[in-house]
Amino acid sequence: MSYDISHLDALESEAIHVMREVAAELEKPVLLFSGGKDSIVLLRLAEKAFRPGRFPFPLMHVDTGHNFPEVIEFRDRRVAELGERLIVASVQESIDKGRVVEETGPRASRNRLQTVTLLDAIAEHGFDAAFGGARRDEERARAKERIFSFRDDFGGWDPKNQRPELWNLYNGRIKRGENVRVFPISNWTELDVWQYIDREGLELPPIYFAHEREVFRRDGMLYATSSFTELIEGEEPFRETVRYRTVGDMSCTGAVASQARTLQTVVAEIAATRITERGETRADDRATEAAMEDRKKEGYF
Repeated sequence: MSYDISHLDALESEAIHVMREVAAELEKPVLLFSGGKDSIVLLRLAEKAFRPGRFPFPLMHVDTGHNFPEVIEFRDRRVAELGERLIVASVQESIDKGRVVEETGPRASRNRLQTVTLLDAIAEHGFDAAFGGARRDEERARAKERIFSFRDDFGGWDPKNQRPELWNLYNGRIKRGENVRVFPISNWTELDVWQYIDREGLELPPIYFAHEREVFRRDGMLYATSSFTELIEGEEPFRETVRYRTVGDMSCTGAVASQARTLQTVVAEIAATRITERGETRADDRATEAAMEDRKKEGYF
């Protein structure tokens, strides 16, 4: 009998172990589900960890109101298929309540405003753990995170004060008001995610595959034209065949020119690229060298 397992089997087993540890150690977890590929993988892992029962936690999406409509349609349909509960935390409601102030101008984005909405929702529902689909290979600040990432009473993260994680032992002890962000696929790469989606035959929102779209070019990135984005003088919309490597707020998420229309061709494209998905398609990470780390210290995902 052979005991050899593939690298995807090993990653899957680790992630399922992490999810079950959270369900055992914490009282009120939640799984952050945006409709993006990483959180779609989390749903699949949760199915393997907890079916045939229901998930021992609800799903939650922090909706900026400026998301891609194809992704929102997929989000709602997928949740209905699973028969799970979805909480939508709205950035627009945070704006209406005066909790945050919306940016203005052609480079305005609601991306950073999500932090306040997320922290308010965690406090309102009393969640003590939040599963996220972040991976170490995405960005340098995320590479510093532990799988169980401790957050203080204010949702803040201190990269110099993290708990040791020896072997597969995780420390979920917290006081009232504190919480942990948990990243079951932290050790996965973008290619691992795509190979797993291909292996499991998981459905994705159509924007992940090549399609023709009206876009405009800014700072070397291709942005979708929409009512949420204001063009700068000299910027001209044009039609291009593109796909997305990550999904997020339309105001800060770029597309890539691509002809990859199937899972197999996307896997081949990702295997050949030498640019990270966030480096190629996320304007919010280009604001400063430490943009992501600064946001995470404030309580970002």
